Amino acid sequence: MSASQVARPTGDGPTAPGPPEPATEGERPGRRGGLPRCLRSARCRRWLYALAVVALLAEMAVAMVSTAVEQTPTIDEPVYVASAEVYLKERSFRYNPEHPPLGKLVIASGLVFTDAHLDADFVGSQTALGRHVLYESGNHPGRLMLYARLPVIVLTLLFGLVVLAFARDLTGPPGGLVALALYAFSPDVIANGSLATLDVPATGFLLTALWLLWRARLRPYLCLPLAGAALGAAVATKMSVLPVVPVLMLLGVLSFWHAHRTREPDTRPRRPALGARARLRLLLYGASAAVAMALIAVAVVWATYLVVDPRMRWAVPENVPDIRGTRGRIAAWLPFPEAYRDGMRIQFGFEYDIWKGFLFGRLYEGSLWYYLPAALLVKTPLGMLALWAAGSVAILAVGRLRPAAPYVLVPAAVLLAVSMHGARDLGVRYAVFMPMFLAVAAAGVTLSRWRAAHWTTAALVCFVAVSSLRTYPYYLPYSNEAFGGPSKTHLRLHDSNVDWGQDLGRLADHLDRRHHGERVWLVYKGAGVPSYYGIDASDPLKAPLGEVHGLLAVSDSAVAKADGRLAALLDTSTPIDDVGHSITVFRRR
Repeated sequence: MSASQVARPTGDGPTAPGPPEPATEGERPGRRGGLPRCLRSARCRRWLYALAVVALLAEMAVAMVSTAVEQTPTIDEPVYVASAEVYLKERSFRYNPEHPPLGKLVIASGLVFTDAHLDADFVGSQTALGRHVLYESGNHPGRLMLYARLPVIVLTLLFGLVVLAFARDLTGPPGGLVALALYAFSPDVIANGSLATLDVPATGFLLTALWLLWRARLRPYLCLPLAGAALGAAVATKMSVLPVVPVLMLLGVLSFWHAHRTREPDTRPRRPALGARARLRLLLYGASAAVAMALIAVAVVWATYLVVDPRMRWAVPENVPDIRGTRGRIAAWLPFPEAYRDGMRIQFGFEYDIWKGFLFGRLYEGSLWYYLPAALLVKTPLGMLALWAAGSVAILAVGRLRPAAPYVLVPAAVLLAVSMHGARDLGVRYAVFMPMFLAVAAAGVTLSRWRAAHWTTAALVCFVAVSSLRTYPYYLPYSNEAFGGPSKTHLRLHDSNVDWGQDLGRLADHLDRRHHGERVWLVYKGAGVPSYYGIDASDPLKAPLGEVHGLLAVSDSAVAKADGRLAALLDTSTPIDDVGHSITVFRRR
């Protein structure tokens, strides 16, 4: 090679000799086409991509861990933590049978490092047990809750990698990064993923099963059994995923069919079209593969119960209702342990109860079919809503993406339809699958040939990130800018959308810092014990109205449902402070 010749890059492949090209006007040394030389290297691009993934997951981890440290126990968490302790110490699943064991075993994996004390002689309800373990047994509630929450946080981060991989398989690396960004900045995922609860783990296992079913279109004999295991993990975490199990079995048949009907590359002879008998045989093989996948799922459910108690001891609790009709037959026929089936009867019993709801300032009894879509509209970042819609349209309209619709959009639609007809309008946590599934769908926008679409996508992702970061660390009461942000959420929604008992510790700090020594009256909705955090407060609902003077701290869910005595107190009080956007402090003279 002559001295005048230099190595010149050709795409992503090896270098080839060639004469040096004259630099264009404004082009700096080390650049071609206005891009840094390193960006033309496949290895460099891979490192930058990995760095972006790590940065997104690190941001999410910081948000979840710091939130977990600051928040006091929410309403459901003490029950799960106490049940997990009973799993560890007594090998019994007599508490909280309405939820299968796996999610609580995940929580227990953190509790093993705490050496918490459990009173073996305790007798009482699961709610009383949760209070007893956290506040009455000499344990440190903050430490116990942090160790219970950390395994769920780790799982939430791992499910972020599933979102990345699923979207990348569908659309390529840019789509994977968009999906991960939406997932990592989702206020609902961060809020629920930082708690020792079951919603995110169940949905994450289900999403993993769907991703493996998609990959089974190419490698059915490896991915279908793994999909069955992931499906079993979802069913063993929360029963609310059961309605979508038939969809996943049909997808198992579809994936098996596709894997055996895919034509060979053009360089090889094409397979002849199958006759009717061959198609029927292939369909039967696919159905057999789906049944095998379901059997693996059933085995995983049984395994989780056997891990807790190998002897499978179970005495039917008194609160198991007698469920008849279709629901009763479903509970009786499922091939799961008796404890699982009794837990399902308890869940069905909840559906017959009358619950109070609150939506856009209206307090009502029962449920509204449009509650969840309306709540999602309030609590989802605006940029995320736009990308969900655009990505869903892309999946349905782009030929390359259309086969993914049954794997992404159909399960989300089925779960949403079932959840919309539930009896409990208590929060978008019942639809946390939406930000997880539709993050994958949103990746479809990156396949647009319209250049402006790429810049618009980047701008919307940045908008989502800014909206999410601005609400830190108050993710539970988040609402988007169109509805006034987290400080206004309590005007439109209640319960776990806003106030789940998470800010009792913040209230204690606030009272000590700004109102030290003043008389405090408290109406608190939550599982914490105010006196433990140094709050010396009285119940205003048990005292004559004329004696209630000073500070009146009220959980926003109680404000939303106030009637009678509490309503009279609030009407004659002045709001002066807001704690965590979930507790309002009034002054009553």
